[in-house]
Amino acid sequence: MYGKSSFFNYVIGQRISIVEDTPGVTRDRIYGDASWRDKEFTLIDTGGIETKTDDVILSGMREQANIAIEIADVILFMTDIRDGVTSIDMDIAVMLKKSKKPVILVCNKADKTGEPPAELYEFYNLGLGEPSPISAANALGIGDVLDRIYDALPEQKESSDDEDVIKVAIIGKPNVR
Repeated sequence: MYGKSSFFNYVIGQRISIVEDTPGVTRDRIYGDASWRDKEFTLIDTGGIETKTDDVILSGMREQANIAIEIADVILFMTDIRDGVTSIDMDIAVMLKKSKKPVILVCNKADKTGEPPAELYEFYNLGLGEPSPISAANALGIGDVLDRIYDALPEQKESSDDEDVIKVAIIGKPNVR
């Protein structure tokens, strides 16, 4: 029940994205302004990517996620640590690598503090670098992910033009809870 949209709502400090235990609730791109350590950026919540589907709604969600990937400066790839690495995760990782943009791998549902769960190490197989364990439900590890976003963001330009706003897209399977 807690995933991309919960992370999005927490970071922007408002409940804009719907958090629901039903796949496909978030279908379009949802934008929210955020800042971390005096750096402002726009966070984009997506409905997720189902890589192999003929379903019209899931195909539309994939297209919206692809647009978010294209316009983003940094991509946050949210996975579910309890599911382990799935074939869809592997497909999405390949697609994100092709974007040539910085990708931050996040493993949600790491609900305990202390040592990272052993399941985390499987996610190195995605080839996206170090996975960051978080719990969107309990707001654990979110500051560490924001630090990684901060480090990956390009330098901000002195401009008020919307084209110059730094954008971070949240990508993953539909309903990564």
